[in-house]
Amino acid sequence: MRQRRAYRYRCYPTPEQAAVLARTFGSARFVYNWAVRLRTDAYYERQERVSYAGTSAALTALKREPATAWLNEVSSVPTQQALRHLDRAFRNFFEGRAKYPAFKKKRGPQAAEYTTLAFRWNANTKTLTLAKMDTPLDIRWSRAFTGTPSTVMISLDTAGRYFASFLVEEDIKPLPVVTTMVGIDVGLQDLTVLSTGEKVANPKHLRRSERTVAHAQRSLARKQEGSKNRDKARLKVARAHAKIADQRLDGLHKLTTRLIRENQVICVESLAVKHMVRNHALAKAISDAGWGELVRQLQYKAAWYGRTVVAIDKWYPSSKRCHACGHILDYLDLATRQWTCPACGVRHDRDINAAKNILAAGLAVNACGEAVRPGRAKPDSVRPAEAGIPRL
Repeated sequence: MRQRRAYRYRCYPTPEQAAVLARTFGSARFVYNWAVRLRTDAYYERQERVSYAGTSAALTALKREPATAWLNEVSSVPTQQALRHLDRAFRNFFEGRAKYPAFKKKRGPQAAEYTTLAFRWNANTKTLTLAKMDTPLDIRWSRAFTGTPSTVMISLDTAGRYFASFLVEEDIKPLPVVTTMVGIDVGLQDLTVLSTGEKVANPKHLRRSERTVAHAQRSLARKQEGSKNRDKARLKVARAHAKIADQRLDGLHKLTTRLIRENQVICVESLAVKHMVRNHALAKAISDAGWGELVRQLQYKAAWYGRTVVAIDKWYPSSKRCHACGHILDYLDLATRQWTCPACGVRHDRDINAAKNILAAGLAVNACGEAVRPGRAKPDSVRPAEAGIPRL
């Protein structure tokens, strides 16, 4: 099955290449922010919807102005791609899938996308040369890919690390069919509890590194605004957070890959994580666990390897329902980790019982042909004027 797949590698540009990338990042960010302002003003002042073609034509005129002639010093492809990304962001907003597009910050993550017209790829020597550069990038090839890249995304995170992402189309061989099926209940004490009785502990990467992060943040707070020492301190904070994010992502990839390889059908709950993090007592713990990323990885890996991910309704009483007889408790607080069914007398571990109920409910949904991928429900339609467009 032909699938589009992205491969991400660490790269180390030379000082000259870093300067070219810095100008490209700045130009793409400027064009994106300029287009956000243009489209917002057009909507509020003239009640007009500006399309990608309109912003592209306006960008051509903008490059002819003396004050912004510096936009011609970089490749035109990343700036055009920035307009395409903005157009997609607006469509996602008006269709109810995302928030209103926000301005990009100079201190935030930077990215520039190159299409085939703006880079040279040599598959034999595995070298990538971008537009406006004379020498190829120094890339650490951690794994191989097949096919020819259609786009290349060069990014710079807040920790000062450069990455190159290649989007290719390749054949992904489905995994052999197995007969095992599993239900997954996510939590905070245990990251995942499987219907088989297995419990995967929550590594709590943020909590383990809180003292290191707090020390770096206090050091940053004492530095003078605009000083070189403040830039160094800010970089230390960013690196501390980047390490935590890498640890979390690595653990989730290993877990989801194992679940996909071992099971043909995986049943999960459709959790509204963005609403759950509004609970200030649990927001940090939920974000540290990475429930949303866990389900996202299961979704796309299942699509790649011929597996099925089934989502059950988030209001299904998986914890209060006895998987043996079906009795549902009237009330079950979070502090109760084990309970005995008053109807049949079976003693339950709260999380294992929930995982077994999720598996049973998921198989019933799958048998009825109503299986959907979690988080893909059709959004309610909203009128633009009522959708919360901020007055920038």
